[in-house]
Order: sequence, then C-alpha cells, then structure tokens
Amino acid sequence: MIHSLPDSLRLVVQFTAMFLVFQEIGLLHWDMWWIIPIALIAAVGGTNIFNFMDGVNGITAGYSLAMLIPMTMANRSMAFVEESYLIVAIVGVLVFSLFNFRPRGKAKCFAGDVGSIGMALILVFCLGRLMIATGDITWIVLFLVYGVDGVLTICHRIMLHENLGQAHRKHAYQLMANELEMSHVTVSLIYMVLQLAISLGFIYLIPNSIVAHWIYLVTAGLVLAVAYVLFKMKYYHLHEEYLASLKK
Repeated sequence: MIHSLPDSLRLVVQFTAMFLVFQEIGLLHWDMWWIIPIALIAAVGGTNIFNFMDGVNGITAGYSLAMLIPMTMANRSMAFVEESYLIVAIVGVLVFSLFNFRPRGKAKCFAGDVGSIGMALILVFCLGRLMIATGDITWIVLFLVYGVDGVLTICHRIMLHENLGQAHRKHAYQLMANELEMSHVTVSLIYMVLQLAISLGFIYLIPNSIVAHWIYLVTAGLVLAVAYVLFKMKYYHLHEEYLASLKK
C-alpha cells in the first residue's frame, strides 16, 4: 500500500538537503550567520514553489531552460560554476522535453515531485553560486515569474483561509490551462518566454550596478504582480463556478 509522506517529514528532508547545498556553495562560511536561516527558508520555499508550478505539460522543462540558459550566458563572464555542469543540465532538460513538452494528454513522462524538486535543487545551487560570486542577491530575478505567481497565490489562499497543504487549482497557469482551456504548450511557452525576456534584459540591457539591478528587479516584480492581480480579477470567477459545480 502506498502512503503519502507527512508534510513535516518532507520539510525536514528538504531543509537538510538545502543545508548541504549551502555547505557546498560556501554560504555557511559567511560571517553574517543570521543570513543563513533566512536563506534556508527562502530556498526551501522557492523549491516548493517550483514543485507546485509543475502542473501542466512542459512548464517545468520550459522554465528550467529559461533559468539555465541565462545562467550559462552569465557564467561566460563570471565563471561562478563549472560550465559543463550547466550544459549537462540543459541537455538533460532538452531530452526530458522531447517526452513532456507536448499537448494535453500527449506527454510520455512526467517530472513528478522527485523530478521537479531535484531540478529545483540544481537551480538553487547554480543561483546560489552566482549570488555569492557577485555579492548581488538581485539575481533572484532569474526566478521572478515563478516567484510572483507562487507567492501571490499563497497569499490569495491565506486570504481564503485555505489549508496550504491541500491540492488546489488557483495558480495563474492553472486558470489558463483549466478554466480558459489554453493549450499546455502555450501556457508553458508563456512562462518560459516571459522569464527569458526578463532575465536577458537583466543581463544585457541595464547597467551592471547594484542600484540599476534593484530598480530593474523591483520594477519587473511590480509589473508582474499587477498583471497577476488583474488576471485573477478578470478570470477567477470561472474557478469559483468550477468549485460550485463540484458541490452540486
């Protein structure tokens, strides 16, 4: 008989794994020890958001490429990680995409919790190395689209007094795929292209200074947040209608 693991046990394992990642990237040796628990909570939260967003064909593969490709470009000048590590990750995602980046009902394999969280750990490792190498946490912009969707959806569910541990269909991408009946490939491409555009703009279009980076991060975050809220205001009633139909 198959049983789901308790959320508490999952979190213990995730925090342990993230602690080991921090050990590998050198974060535990920082003099500012108080950053470590904050970073642990943020990294584990981001890992779970990456897992929560794995709900339609191609979105995990597409978004992974949208993070790995800009990091590979940045690595050419900053050398924060062995380039072969990024290339192997990209090749692996591309192979997975052949079987998963397909229309609804046509996927041949899925990432699941193991695949999505495993991919998230790879991305956290690379992103952490990049932040430490540059001393600039605004590189979190490479995770901005998922971050905004994930955080605001959690806030929405808290406002609705929902149990955050229960499955739901309230992410923006879920509304697109379910209530608006958009193609899985289209939804995944929207997230992928949007994150790629934001990341490449961050790397190539703005001055390489802390002030410019913060302005870009805050501006892009606000634009995405406003777009998310407006989208939910316009289409969330469709999800409410779906929930009402389940009670009939």
